[in-house]
Amino acid sequence: MSDTIVNKIAESGLITLDPADFLPREPIQVFDLKDYLFMGMILKEKDFREKLKTMDWEPWRGSIVGLTCTADAIIPVWAYMLVTTYLQGIATEVLMGDEASARRQLLQRALWQWDITPYHDKRVVIKGCGDDAIEEFVYTDITRKLLPVVKSVMYGEPCSTVPVYKKK
Repeated sequence: MSDTIVNKIAESGLITLDPADFLPREPIQVFDLKDYLFMGMILKEKDFREKLKTMDWEPWRGSIVGLTCTADAIIPVWAYMLVTTYLQGIATEVLMGDEASARRQLLQRALWQWDITPYHDKRVVIKGCGDDAIEEFVYTDITRKLLPVVKSVMYGEPCSTVPVYKKK
């Protein structure tokens, strides 16, 4: 009997895919229009334009910005457009919504742009736990994208997987 330890998982040819790798790593800041409303519910165009014109935009530099309004107010679309013009060239990206919505949009874009060719005819394990909270849609989108090319999809960890799909 040999004393050699064999790593059967390493020899299995399984590829572990961590959904957390698709999470945006850039900081996301929220620009909330509620702070620019008269009496917390009315957007006055002249005052709004003046506040934006005199605002220090440097704290937004290099950030992804989610534009939202958390007040129960009707905000004209042009207001979001105007804020975007000030953030252009300062923020790395401007997205509509709060931080969670911006993160979701970035995740979806990363998944849409993901090159799956390295997974052709491979056995893939989609990692099921980690330090980052992953929304369920990420798992379904990854699965949907992999199905046309992979040999199999499993969920969990290489030492303990749940079979999800096997090519027939």
